[in-house]
Amino acid sequence: MPVDGTPKLIAIIDDDEAMQDSLRDLMEAAGLVARSFGSAEEFLASDLRTRAACLIVDIRMPKMSGLQLQAKLKEEGRNTPIIFITAHGDAKMRIRAMREGAVEFLAKPFDHHLLLKRVRAALDM
Repeated sequence: MPVDGTPKLIAIIDDDEAMQDSLRDLMEAAGLVARSFGSAEEFLASDLRTRAACLIVDIRMPKMSGLQLQAKLKEEGRNTPIIFITAHGDAKMRIRAMREGAVEFLAKPFDHHLLLKRVRAALDM
């Protein structure tokens, strides 16, 4: 927990509502604070965009992809740790995401324990 007592926020950005619910439930069951967004644009329009300590982002979403969101945040000077999740990823996407600073790139279905381990490591960055 930060010095001011405010818990660190995890933002879940995925166009699949069931995945949002599942990930939010997983984070909350682990004692973490999470909010979900149905698109990159919804996240960018939120006041939480500057408060999120870690992002869990789907790669393929309508309009703005996870990789485009990563580039946008980097352009703004934001270095928020990003964990990408995808059902349609390939080696090129993984390399690009990791080269641009992602902390993890997980293929769906992924191990929930591994995701929680990576989220906790990202929160400690």
